[in-house]
Parts: sequence; structure tokens; C-alpha cells
Amino acid sequence: MMNKTNGLASWKSYVITSLFIVVLTLFLKTFFAFLGLVNIALLYLFPVLLSAVRWGRGPSFFAAAIGVISFDFLFVPPVFSLTVADLRYVISFLVFLSVAALTASLASRLRNQFHQAQQREAGTAALYALSRKITAISDVDVLLNQIVQHVSDTLGAKVAIILQSSIGEQQVEAYSRDGLEWANEESHLSIAAWVYKHHARAGRGTQSLRESSDLHVPLETDGQVHGVMAVDVGDHGMSEMPELIRIIEALSDLVAVAISRVKLANEAKVAQLTAESEKLRTALLDSLSHELRTPLATIIGSVTGLLESEAVFSPEDRRELLLTIREGSTRMNRLVGNLLGMVRIESGMLRLNKQWCGMEDIVGVALAQLKDSLQHRKVSIRLAAELPSVPLDEVLIEQVLINVISNAIKYSPEGSEIVIEAEQQGAMLELVIRDKGTGIASSDLARVFEKFYRGQLTKHIPGTGLGLAICKSIVEAHNGYITATLNGEQGTAIHICLPLHFAEREEDGDDSRSEDFDH
Repeated sequence: MMNKTNGLASWKSYVITSLFIVVLTLFLKTFFAFLGLVNIALLYLFPVLLSAVRWGRGPSFFAAAIGVISFDFLFVPPVFSLTVADLRYVISFLVFLSVAALTASLASRLRNQFHQAQQREAGTAALYALSRKITAISDVDVLLNQIVQHVSDTLGAKVAIILQSSIGEQQVEAYSRDGLEWANEESHLSIAAWVYKHHARAGRGTQSLRESSDLHVPLETDGQVHGVMAVDVGDHGMSEMPELIRIIEALSDLVAVAISRVKLANEAKVAQLTAESEKLRTALLDSLSHELRTPLATIIGSVTGLLESEAVFSPEDRRELLLTIREGSTRMNRLVGNLLGMVRIESGMLRLNKQWCGMEDIVGVALAQLKDSLQHRKVSIRLAAELPSVPLDEVLIEQVLINVISNAIKYSPEGSEIVIEAEQQGAMLELVIRDKGTGIASSDLARVFEKFYRGQLTKHIPGTGLGLAICKSIVEAHNGYITATLNGEQGTAIHICLPLHFAEREEDGDDSRSEDFDH
């Protein structure tokens, strides 16, 4: 199709050149008396120059030959004859042809350079547009589909990308809109396998498999072939192939870098997930060995004593052992709850069941659950008068308070004071839990809410480092925030801020979201 179009354009250029010379000749014949033979000879150079700039050397040489014949036949004596009365005109004809040939060559060269500059500009624009389009894409399938369609639109040809599967087989992963049947031809897979093996392009315009109507280019970076890009170039002439191959190779280099980037990002993500899984496994084992074994040993010892020495213990002793068993069980239940809560948060299963709740009730429920753990610590509750109700998930916020107050108990001495304060701060309700314990180093204040992080001052005290991380996730799910500060000269203050109103999307949205989750 391209060759037929080129042939039609070529014949059209000769016809237009001939018509131009005919019109020019009529004009010169009309004004012959005013122009003279020298000026007429010079004016016949115009068709030569215009043909060279517009169509190249062939039409320009044709214009020079027709111009000389017209000049000799119509203007040089004897008129209407190709013979000349004065042989000096032969020299004029030769000079005219020489000047015409030189002018045609220079104009044609200028035209070719201009055409090459346009092609390079188009190639650069295509590369820039493709790079902008694929920069932010992180999904391989989306990336490949964007690439093949962009390259197809740029080159005006069918395009497909072939990747190697995990078992070494070639598979067509993406193709342009009109290239389904073409992309599924078996020849693509065999040629792609050869390109993979030899790290070299193959097909039309190359040294290998040149009889093919397609061009296969490796998508290679740092000696590694990530895939093969196949382009249907059968409509392009061999004279166009060098420049076309240059553009395709530039595009393929950019595509290879993009595929490599996405692969590296996915590998980094997998490595990060693996590291996080290993960290979680280590933390779980550490929790089992330190956090669970202590209360479990206490429970087993107390139960064994009750079973084997029942007659020895007085009612007060048995009650104390039962309280010890309950405290150990509560501690184990809290630890397991934290571990399961973090798993639920990390897996995206956390759902809120927001209801209007009073903060006094939530604080009361949390303290009731921790009654046996307080161990003579004084708890001062300082809630501002007429606190407004807060839209929150009561069970989850109770878990937040239990975790924070448990930390205050764990890291403060027996007999010390724990203060719980609450007041309205604009559109937020601020809840503060203060203790007089070990405290947190200034350098650790920003990191205590990270998973598995243990402060420098409290590493000697058993723990998993999950409690505050869970609190942070739950509070942020409520569109609030939680921070840690120093409590004056001694201890820690945990600030929990919760919004006093539902978010707009929750007010306008479907209420079923808050009713389908069973705590």
C-alpha cells in the first residue's frame, strides 16, 4: 500500500512539474521582447529549484531537461527547431544543466535534512509523550497496554509485546487495538525466542530473518532481556527502514527501562513484605516466649496448687490464687487481642461501627476491665463538664484506652497516680492519659507508635510494641490523631483527639457500612 502511494505521488510530481514549465513558457513567450534570452534561461531555473525542494532530485532533473529543450525549441534561433545557429548556445546549455544539477542537488540535500530533522523531532516527541504516560504506572499489565497503543499510534503500525513466562515459554502479553490476529501468529513466538537467545533484533531491515515483514526488537537493560517488541513494518519501503529502526529502538529502550522499573518495584515490594513477615514472625515468637509464658506459668502454678493442695489453702488463699489466675488470663487475652487486632488492621479488615457515645461511659468500662491490674495505683478522672457525645466505635475506642492505660500501669511504679482528662478543643475532643512512670526518651516520642518499636528507656520491660501501633491505627480510622509527650519532669502523656462530628462522606453515604461488622 505504501509503495503504491509513493508511486502515485512520484507521477503526480512529474505532471505538476510539466504543467509548471508549460505555464512558465507561455509567460516567457508573451514577454519575450522585454526579457531577452539570458533572463529567460535564468527563469527556467525556478522549476528546477522548486521541484528539488518539493519532490527531490528526479523531478528536478526532469525540470532541467524539459527547460533546456523548451528554451532551445521556442527561443533559440532557429525557433521551433532543436538545432542551433550559433554553437555558443551549446555551451550555454551545458552551463544551464550544470547549474541546474548543482542547484537540484543542494536543494534536494536540504530537503532531506529537513525531513530527517522532522523525523527526529517526531521521534523525540514520541519518546517524551511515552515517558510521561508511563512514569506513574506501577501495574505491569496496564503499563504494557499503554505502551503498545502509544507506539502503534506513533508509528501507524501494529505492535505487540512478547514476554517470557516462568517456564521459559514466549507469550504475547499485549497488542494494539487492531492487532489481535496478527499478534497471535506463531511466527512471532519463534522469532521472539531467537531474539531472547541472541540479544539482537530480527526481521525486516536487519541482518537476521530479513524476509519477514515484521521487526522484532529486544527490550533490554544491562544485558537482561525483559521482553520483545514486535512491529508490523511491511508497508514501509527498505529506504525508510534505517530511520524507522532508529525510532523503534529508541522507543524500545524506554519501554525496557519502564518494564525494568516496574519489575524492580514489585521485587522491592515482595522483599519488604517478606521482611515484614519475618519481623512479625520474630515478634510473635518473642511474645510467646516472654509475654505468654509468664502469665501461663502463673496460671498453671495456681491451678496446680488448687488441685493438688486444696486442703492446705484457706478461703482467702484460694481467692488470691483465683484472682492471680484471672489476672494472668486477662493479660494473655489482651496480648492475643493485640496480635489479632494488628493482623486485622494490616489485612484491611478493620471496619468501624460508629455510634454517638459518651466519653464518661467508655472510660468507666475501660477502668472496670483493668480494675485488678491497677495494684493500688490512684486513678484521677478529670472530665470537663457537659462533654458532648462523640461519633465513634465504642468497642475499638475501649481497646485504645485499655492499651494506653495498661502501658501507664506497666511503666509506672505501684502507688503512683494516673490522670485521665478530657475536654473539647474546637471541633475535636481531646482525651489525655498521664502517668508518673519511666517516661519516653525525647528521641523516641515520634516512633513509639511504630509496630514492634520499643523505647530505649523501657526495653528491659517485657512487651511486643504493638499496643500503641494498634491505638494509632484505630484513632486514625476515626479521622483523629494520637501523640505522645513528656508529662512534665516525670512520666508520659498520651493525647487522643477525636472529631466531634461524622465526616461528610459518612453522613451522606450508606449506613450499612457501620452495621455489617461483628466485634
